Amino acid sequence: MGMPVAVLKKGGGRMLKEGGLWIFDNEIASVSPEAEDGGLIVVQDFDGYPMGTGFYNSRSKIAVRIMSRGRETLIDEAFLCKRVQAAWEYRKKVVDTSSCRLIFGEADFLPGLVVDKFSDVLVVQSLALGIDRMKGTILRLLLETLAKDGVQIRGIYERSDAKVRRQEGMDPKKGFLGEPFDTKVEIVENGVKYIVDVEGGQKTGFFLDQKYNRLAIQKLCRGADVLDCFTHTGSFALNAGIAGAAQVLGIDASQLAVEQAEENARLNGLENVVQFRCEDVFDLLPRLEAEGRQFDVIILDPPAFTKSRNSVKNAVKGYREINLRAMKLLQDGGFLATCSCSHFMTYELFTQTIGQAARNVHKRLRQVEYRTQAPDHPVLWAADESYYLKFYIFQVCSQP
Repeated sequence: MGMPVAVLKKGGGRMLKEGGLWIFDNEIASVSPEAEDGGLIVVQDFDGYPMGTGFYNSRSKIAVRIMSRGRETLIDEAFLCKRVQAAWEYRKKVVDTSSCRLIFGEADFLPGLVVDKFSDVLVVQSLALGIDRMKGTILRLLLETLAKDGVQIRGIYERSDAKVRRQEGMDPKKGFLGEPFDTKVEIVENGVKYIVDVEGGQKTGFFLDQKYNRLAIQKLCRGADVLDCFTHTGSFALNAGIAGAAQVLGIDASQLAVEQAEENARLNGLENVVQFRCEDVFDLLPRLEAEGRQFDVIILDPPAFTKSRNSVKNAVKGYREINLRAMKLLQDGGFLATCSCSHFMTYELFTQTIGQAARNVHKRLRQVEYRTQAPDHPVLWAADESYYLKFYIFQVCSQP
């Protein structure tokens, strides 16, 4: 007996046909009565043409997440092993694997699953019901794959505590998978040491996606007076400090983040160069301007101002405000590193917003470079959600 079948409406499956992996509930005409939430299902177009095999969830707006295209595919251990091995082989070619994202959901064709490696610890985040059922097998295969290259893992921690799990009919989940271990993990990235709190830190504990963007600002910061806004645990600030900045001020609204950033500064022997303050950036920037402060380099790495299309308009105001304020605080010819981590804030809209900010304060922007997330977070074309990080470096000059 074959798998249950979901039949698309005529014109349905637009994202799938463009190369993506999601099928939404309003695109499906019928589903076999034996289909189970979290179970595998075959997808057919309205005319019976086979579109692929994925896992089904009637409780989610993303009704099917495709695992394999074309005719019915056996999604067994051998299939998952190939996916895991391909993800690891890719990372070995494109990124420093001492700490990196090993599995990036849809972009590694394992929808809904994220696995980060911090030195010898793995942190897993499972956000879809179907992949959650396969999680144990995938992690075992991943450990076996790493061991073949001599990479030993001492523990796994689950950070599936995102609210989005409830949309899949699952409760948030957090804790050790296996034997407990010290959840404060020391890593080294770009020559900077960090203590990563995999239990209490944001998301999986540390934002690996900015790895090479942090490295890119180092060359600008030697001898510079640097302001790092939304510093979190101090990663950009510390890259500036280790590169030889004269002084660095890191700002974050979270006292816990500031305390962790200060710990990281001490770990690197930078506590006399890199200072941190707990403040709201939106309140601080106008005050610094009123005080007449000027900086050589300013870094803007805010949290996602929008997590839905409904709030994009307000997000634009926020991005415009902080970029406008930063440009006014820069020395003539100073450098601005600015980014957005929301995929709803598209490249075009983010670029337009920065341009508006520059015109409002009569500044000229000379683009040094445009970057996106590190290659261990690959952008899968046609899967828009995988392209989320936009990162610009500009030289900011006065109008002649």
